[in-house]
Amino acid sequence: MTEPKSVEKRSSVVNLDNEEAVQRVVEECVLGLWDVVNNLTRLRPVKRDRYRVTIFGSARAQSGSRPYEEVRRLASELAKMGCDIITGGGPGLMQAANEGAVLAGAGERDRSIGIRVDLDSEQGTNPFVRLLYQHRTFFSRLHHFVLLSDAFVVVEGGIGTTLETMMVWQLLQVRKLYGIPLILIGGMWTELVAWARTHMLSAQPNMASPVDMDIPRCVDNVDEAVALIRQHLSEWVRK
Repeated sequence: MTEPKSVEKRSSVVNLDNEEAVQRVVEECVLGLWDVVNNLTRLRPVKRDRYRVTIFGSARAQSGSRPYEEVRRLASELAKMGCDIITGGGPGLMQAANEGAVLAGAGERDRSIGIRVDLDSEQGTNPFVRLLYQHRTFFSRLHHFVLLSDAFVVVEGGIGTTLETMMVWQLLQVRKLYGIPLILIGGMWTELVAWARTHMLSAQPNMASPVDMDIPRCVDNVDEAVALIRQHLSEWVRK
């Protein structure tokens, strides 16, 4: 004789004083949420209306400095080409990029985008962000950059910028991203790629493939980066 369903339900109840069982329930719920998120991120629009460029760079650069002015010019040139500009939404070179987009006339709500994360070191969103997304963790924020972007341009930055750069590089390496430009401006990134080429390819066995070193496109200045984006944008429009 089988027990009533009400008995089965009662037997699945977890008392809060059972720490091991409570932890197991929480872990199962968290993993279940990741499954939902992973399923949702499989969905992609057939075609976006506009081409979006994420610009990664330092939060510490000061307004009026040469890097700030160059990044503002970069974003302005891209916005004039019809690109939406995405940044981390904070100060420094992120602000420079959002400012460049707005000054170029990209005043529509989703032309100048910020994807923020809660940080004590960065007080608030820069005033040139027109569409804001807010995240509590770096992990979800980094994933959001990937979901929104058709190209990445990296300017001067520190550890956070390096993290973002390496994440995109690795996703392109393993073909989780495909055909998306990763453009690095300036000597600091040329030296980083040279370091990777020297140490990863000289090891036995190799820690990477020679073709992986060609994924980032290292350029010397803003004008070269704009030219590469213009070329990719024209291909994007044709497709």
